[in-house]
Amino acid sequence: MAEQRGELEERIIIKDQHTKEIDLVNRDPKHINEDVVKVDFEDVIAEPVGTYSFDGVWKTSYTTFTVSKYWCYRLLSAVLGIPLAVIWGFLFALISFCHIWAVVPCIKSYLIEIQCVSRIYSLCIHTFCDPLFEALSKICSNIRVAVRKEI
Repeated sequence: MAEQRGELEERIIIKDQHTKEIDLVNRDPKHINEDVVKVDFEDVIAEPVGTYSFDGVWKTSYTTFTVSKYWCYRLLSAVLGIPLAVIWGFLFALISFCHIWAVVPCIKSYLIEIQCVSRIYSLCIHTFCDPLFEALSKICSNIRVAVRKEI
């Protein structure tokens, strides 16, 4: 009995990432579309003072806008949601693959190679330029500048 319970707890702890629970109430927990998609009737259509339509037309327009936006979104997401999810999943998998197997190794290789080149470059600078600049500094060390104001 204890073994079965231990195995069950182990299966619960080792839960597959791809089958995690999905929150059906809060579908934007990271607030990705916080200010992008929130478009209401009042944000699109507004009548200034003095140019009002009939109240019935205004109420019907509001209802028509709200319901058509709601159902068009639902229909589009029902028809295109899964194919687009496949495309986006493929695209992000491709980006991840390229990053893991191409970009990072290239950057690491470049850093290793540039470290060798930078040592050679540093050696050349210290060998050729340091004596030149020391000689120039000794030549210019006795130069004195005096500023006089002439009236």
